[in-house]
Amino acid sequence: MTDKKVRIDKWLWSVRIFKSRTMASNACRSGKVKIGEKVIKPSTPIEVDQIVSVRKNGFEFLFKSIKLISKRVSASLAQPCYEDLTPPEELNKYKDWYVGKANSERRAKGLGRPTKRERRDIDGWKNVQVDDWFNFDDNDEEF
Repeated sequence: MTDKKVRIDKWLWSVRIFKSRTMASNACRSGKVKIGEKVIKPSTPIEVDQIVSVRKNGFEFLFKSIKLISKRVSASLAQPCYEDLTPPEELNKYKDWYVGKANSERRAKGLGRPTKRERRDIDGWKNVQVDDWFNFDDNDEEF
C-alpha cells in the first residue's frame, strides 16, 4: 500500500485532508495547494518528506508527508502518514472559528414542527443584526 510517488490530489484525499478527491483536485487547480513555494497541479507526484501547504476555508495548513498512501484509510491509520506543521497561531484562529459550529439547532421533544408564526419568530431572531442591538452614533463620546 506504500508507494514511492503518489498524485498529490490522491494523497490529500487518502490522508483525509479533503473529503473527496474532487475537492482535492479543485483545490490544486485553483492554486490553494503548494509543495514548498510552488503551486502545483493535481497530477503532481508527492514524495516522502515534502512540505505541503493547503489553503482551506481561509486558513493556511502545513503538512509534511511521512508515508505515501494511495487508498483512503481510517483517520487512525491516516494520522501517521503526515505530520501537521501548522503554526499554533493559525491553529488557534481555526479553532476559534470552528467553536460552536458542530451543534445543530434542536426543538424540545414532543413539540413537533414549528407553526408558520413560530417559524417567522425564529427567522426574526436569526436575522437580527448586531447593529439592531446597539444603536451607536458616530458622534457619541461615551467610549
